[in-house]
Amino acid sequence: MGLGGITISNKFGDVSYEAMNESLQKLKMRYLKGNYPNYDERISRLKKLVELVKDNSELLTTAIEKDFGTRHKQISLIADINSTMQFANHAIKNLSKWIKPSKKSPNFPLNLIGAKASVEYQPFGVVGIISPWNFPVNLSIGPLVDIFAAGNGAMIKLSEFVPNTSELLAELISNKFSVDEVIVVNGNMQTSVDFTKLEFDHLIYTGSSDIAKKVSAAAATNLVPLTLELGGKSPVVVGENTNIDKIVSRVMFGKLFNSGQICVSPDYLLMPDKKVDSFVEGAKNFIQEKFPTIKNNPDYTSLIHRSHFERVQSYIDDARQKGAKIIEVNPANEDLSQQEHNKIPPTIILNPTEDMEIMKNEIFGPVLPIKTYSSFADSISYINNKSKPLALYYFGDDKNEIENLKNSTSSGSFVVNDTIFQTAQYNIPFGGVGTSGSGSYRGHPGFLNFSHKRSIYHGSKLLDVTKMIFAPYTDKTLKMIDRLTK
Repeated sequence: MGLGGITISNKFGDVSYEAMNESLQKLKMRYLKGNYPNYDERISRLKKLVELVKDNSELLTTAIEKDFGTRHKQISLIADINSTMQFANHAIKNLSKWIKPSKKSPNFPLNLIGAKASVEYQPFGVVGIISPWNFPVNLSIGPLVDIFAAGNGAMIKLSEFVPNTSELLAELISNKFSVDEVIVVNGNMQTSVDFTKLEFDHLIYTGSSDIAKKVSAAAATNLVPLTLELGGKSPVVVGENTNIDKIVSRVMFGKLFNSGQICVSPDYLLMPDKKVDSFVEGAKNFIQEKFPTIKNNPDYTSLIHRSHFERVQSYIDDARQKGAKIIEVNPANEDLSQQEHNKIPPTIILNPTEDMEIMKNEIFGPVLPIKTYSSFADSISYINNKSKPLALYYFGDDKNEIENLKNSTSSGSFVVNDTIFQTAQYNIPFGGVGTSGSGSYRGHPGFLNFSHKRSIYHGSKLLDVTKMIFAPYTDKTLKMIDRLTK
């Protein structure tokens, strides 16, 4: 596919390291010359992103639906189209404030004799983006919003798991932007590997923790700074006195939206044993109401690929073999063994143990294990003995429980009485901690993440301070230094 006059993309084939590197060096040239995009150019780029997504929403949602097999266009409109436009419009509205230097006060006594200090925000240069398949517009164009706002250029490797969407995005971006603004690469797995070896000024990767280790190792050879948006097992903690009837819909929405193929999807439930039965009953009723059928229901999202289907199914089979109780909620009792698309019915797993694969790995599917705790303190201990999650959810109204859970754990985000909506907020950062990620983006935090925070200092015009503290050292300088250190 032609990308603004050059061709480096091949839908399913290998794009060589040499071809990508040649394009990257051309993209970096303006930054090496100190020709950074000004405010007007940045605003123009952001407006073009809004136009790209808005004007092609039908084409994009159709392509996503085709790649998934079954995914309702309204899911893509909500999570891919509208959210991306909101991020971009927010940046357009606030960029004039973000780019202003931050004035700082020099240390005493320099502040008294006319010294000045500030922080200015400078583009890194060219930022690489490796985007995933689950929300292919949001998680490719979304980071691009912050990257453009910060004045950077970009090079994007789109996911081969959504070929129709990736092909379309490459065409739309190449028609909208020049090759000295952004370049799109479509290629196979080897292309992704070679992409991580390129000497970017910054690289953002969204995906699994296992792959992130390989990305980090490759980037380290060129000392490329990283933003890692990963995942992990995000728990939902239900308070000891929580009304189950009030929480079922929000928990199950988070679990079943996009069939659980979301990095912040609730991965497992921690709740008092006495409340399990009522939650399960409520979950069954919720599923029966929302998805009376599954097999040919356009509202019920498919798993993206047969390999993902087999992986999630293997977790269920493993749990069953090791003694867990499996509750498959299939309201119409449909035979899903023979199906065109990769659908797994909503599945609840009771009595999961730590040796089960379902409790070791991020699920990324419509399966919800439920673990019980004896005391609320036990739930905190359980979470702290695991890797830090990308999201931690709490349901209940007990202020002490909320504060204890928030202050005694670490997670990328902490959410009370809701699920996944934190990702749609453009005023708070989206990012992980520990093995769930590093760095963040969205809104002003994203602008800062993709900006070099350059220290600016102007010495005093009134007094040469060096004469006060430099050799030859005398009793006078000793007294001066002594006063400063008290």
